[in-house]
Amino acid sequence: MTFGQMGLVALGFYLAGLVLVAEIARRARKDSTPSDHFLAARDLGVFVLFLTLYATAYSGNSLLGYPGKAYRTGFSFIMATGFMMSIIVVFHALVPTLRPVAVAHGFVTPGDWVRHRFRGESGERALTLAVGILMCVALANFLLAQLQAMGHMTGRVTDGMISYEVGIVGLAFIILFYESRGGMRAVAWTDAAQGILMLVGLAALLWWLVGTAGGLEAITDRVSEVRPTAVAVPDATVCANWFSSIALLGLGSVLYPQAIQRVFAARSGRVLSRSFAIMTFMPLTTTLVVTLIGVAAITRVNLEGIASDEVTPRLLEQWAAEGGGHTVGAILVFLGALAAIMSTADSCLLSLGSLAAGDLLGRSGQDPQTTKLGKRLAAGILLLMVPLAMWGQLTLWRLIELKMELLVQCVPAFLLAMHWSRLRAWPTFWGLCVGTGYASVMALTGVKTLGGIHVGVIGLALNVVVASLGSLALPHRESASS
Repeated sequence: MTFGQMGLVALGFYLAGLVLVAEIARRARKDSTPSDHFLAARDLGVFVLFLTLYATAYSGNSLLGYPGKAYRTGFSFIMATGFMMSIIVVFHALVPTLRPVAVAHGFVTPGDWVRHRFRGESGERALTLAVGILMCVALANFLLAQLQAMGHMTGRVTDGMISYEVGIVGLAFIILFYESRGGMRAVAWTDAAQGILMLVGLAALLWWLVGTAGGLEAITDRVSEVRPTAVAVPDATVCANWFSSIALLGLGSVLYPQAIQRVFAARSGRVLSRSFAIMTFMPLTTTLVVTLIGVAAITRVNLEGIASDEVTPRLLEQWAAEGGGHTVGAILVFLGALAAIMSTADSCLLSLGSLAAGDLLGRSGQDPQTTKLGKRLAAGILLLMVPLAMWGQLTLWRLIELKMELLVQCVPAFLLAMHWSRLRAWPTFWGLCVGTGYASVMALTGVKTLGGIHVGVIGLALNVVVASLGSLALPHRESASS
């Protein structure tokens, strides 16, 4: 049996398993409310919650985008481990305040927090809508990245027997099926299996790379010969970009709607704390590993004129070419990568449906009709994203940056609003507009950074200034954050 045939059979079993999980999850539902469908009745335990958080945070971006960026950049991309750790730090500023309020008031979407915090103010609806639009655009961007990655990985695991386009369409349909049937339960349960696959796959790939190269020291020596700039001491601009990336991803990632909704879905505060405690170590077992994989690829792969997202697939093809157990291992890693990508795509789709119905259209979070509307809207958005994914002109790393530059503009409405009672709705709305407008105009004109600082971070600074000064200029009002 050839590599492609083995991959096709393995893929078939994997997808059949997803369909089975969807049916089991559908039968486990308690009712048709948005809380049950989008949050699994708020009953996720430690193990499943941790793995669904892990599989969502480390996705196609981690397995394809990060190694590609490390391949192009070199050892300086080791800072990626730092900004993934910063996410956990920022979560500790968000969760202790958000979780009790969410439980007390039955939040389903991030917009429920905004409505609650600024209730009674004239600008509350405009701010909720603006936050909802930004989050939906960022999620659509995230979904687009996963669809692209799914197409690439399906073609690789089947050795071209399934084309990029067919892979996107086929897997998008599978995701839509099990997300619609099983909701958050199906998503979380499949995420658990996918998270384990990803951990095992990454460990196996790094073991092969380091083992065949003679160790990390030998890899470093070889990289310094092939591309000396990859081991050079970073200059001031690169260092500035490090701190900018930490701010951009550390602040932006905690505002992933799917991550916030998992905070709502935890069975208890204790369950949530234990899950985040385990997540603290994941940057070392994942981000550091994929960075080393990307650096090691410098000595093995020539991507002249080829997209950097091809690094991981090219390495896996080399591994599979050694035959025997190596081929089986490569197929399992391919499936682990594909599983991680699909786990993020399904989370994006689930959150998109709930945000579009609840935050954009203002439907009640207690009405079963909101669940049906959310499913339809998610399906419509997915149909729009598929043709864009087939176009596929942006690298995964650039898609990561673009969505973060949007998400960070929501920071004042969450983190600042939680810890500063003077913050008001209209100044927060106009700050969001200014920050988003600045970042968008700069991105459209091709400007990504200024002195190494991401334009989204500069936009956030303008955003905070407008929101803070505007709030101070208005009469003090007691917040509704408790």
